[in-house]
Amino acid sequence: MKRFFGPRGRLTLAVLALVALAGAAFAAPTFPKLTGRVVDEANMLSPAVEQQLTEKLAGLEASTGRQLVVATLPSLQGYEIEDYGYQLGRAWKIGDEKRDDGVLLIIAPNDRKVRIEVGYGLEPILTDALSSTIIQTAILPAFKAGKMEAGVVAGAEAVVQQLSLPDDQAKAIAAQPVQQSSHFEFSGSPLIFYILFGLWLVPILLRGFGRLLGGRHRGFRGREDSSLWWLLPLLFSGSSDRGSGGGSWGGGGGFSGGGGSFGGGGSSGGW
Repeated sequence: MKRFFGPRGRLTLAVLALVALAGAAFAAPTFPKLTGRVVDEANMLSPAVEQQLTEKLAGLEASTGRQLVVATLPSLQGYEIEDYGYQLGRAWKIGDEKRDDGVLLIIAPNDRKVRIEVGYGLEPILTDALSSTIIQTAILPAFKAGKMEAGVVAGAEAVVQQLSLPDDQAKAIAAQPVQQSSHFEFSGSPLIFYILFGLWLVPILLRGFGRLLGGRHRGFRGREDSSLWWLLPLLFSGSSDRGSGGGSWGGGGGFSGGGGSFGGGGSSGGW
């Protein structure tokens, strides 16, 4: 027994303890089973809302091939949501194996955290900045008002809108996330929508009137002014009709990831 309590024995026990602690620190979290396009482990959603979201996400995949999964979690198991998020995406393999075009909308209500986790292939379309804009404008206002279901639906619909656009239009929006925040359907007060829309539109109108008064008006010059006008129909069209096809996919039966991978792209928020 002396060898276990002598200098070498104590050193060996200390090394073993450090190895055990290191193993615990780097152990992967446990993940819920991927049961469908909506995995409501935190019981945040009514059956009707879960079905509505499932059909919308199925429609997105049917029309674009891209996979979006909504996951609510009772606990992050002590992990930061950023660490948990990309590992969950890899474990579930959301998105196509070659295109890596999967997205996760993760809500942990007990930790008061939300994250949009973006697969490698969609990072130019759903950038970190644009993901943050969706969280801050479409999700968190509803969460802070206690409207949890509304926030989940608004966030999912905003992501579906972006992923349903042609790539050139989606990249144009992603390149100017602050200006395009009003592109998404807000779950909070309509007043916020009109304020942001006004802040975007007024400078353009002033520049146009300035050219008219100066006798130098030749129309809006340059991409900065003209390229944004095509977004006006999107602002008023809402999101109820985008990506809503594919009703036969409802229920999530047989759904699985396609082999996609994640590297930590996206954004997080808290309330």
